Amino acid sequence: MFSGIVSGQGIVVKIQTLPRHIRVGIRHQGLGKGIRTGDSVAVNGCCLTVITNRAGTFQFDVLKETWKRTVLQHTRVGEKINLESSLRLGDPIGGHLVAGHVDGIGRITRRRQNKGDMFLEIAPPSGFMRWVVMKGSVAVDGVSLTVSHVDRFRLGVWVIPHTLRLTTLGWKQAGDFVNLEGDLFAKYAQKALTRQRS
Repeated sequence: MFSGIVSGQGIVVKIQTLPRHIRVGIRHQGLGKGIRTGDSVAVNGCCLTVITNRAGTFQFDVLKETWKRTVLQHTRVGEKINLESSLRLGDPIGGHLVAGHVDGIGRITRRRQNKGDMFLEIAPPSGFMRWVVMKGSVAVDGVSLTVSHVDRFRLGVWVIPHTLRLTTLGWKQAGDFVNLEGDLFAKYAQKALTRQRS
């Protein structure tokens, strides 16, 4: 479990396609202190298991199904990526509860600057909007954000300068893809209502 408060950016240093999975190496630039083999790390919001943490680099084995269903498929060596270590009992939850189970890929349709802040409009995958409510939470590439705009087909979020500096959202442009995870509580509420109706 994560909180959507990204620790910082790593750099992809290796992408190796193997028969059953893709091995990804990410230089974590000191963000990996205390993280051991078997621990979970959110990589652009996708929960992955650390295979090794040596010489300042994480290695992960990514199943091909996960690769196809997340923005990892668009990742290139040299690209920066958001990293967050998993929550430990007693850690503060500065954002919202994020499972690290990406619901699908969204596409940025508009980027608008207002002084230091940035507005991003995102077209989500089919079915995603059922978990989106005005002033609710959404994870975009692992970053916990508050929904500030909702229509039938799109959602919008404002990103403050601190988050733009610390995460990859600072250089995302219209047309770029992002991982999306809906609000956990919205999913449970929707399931409960569906059961009630049936």
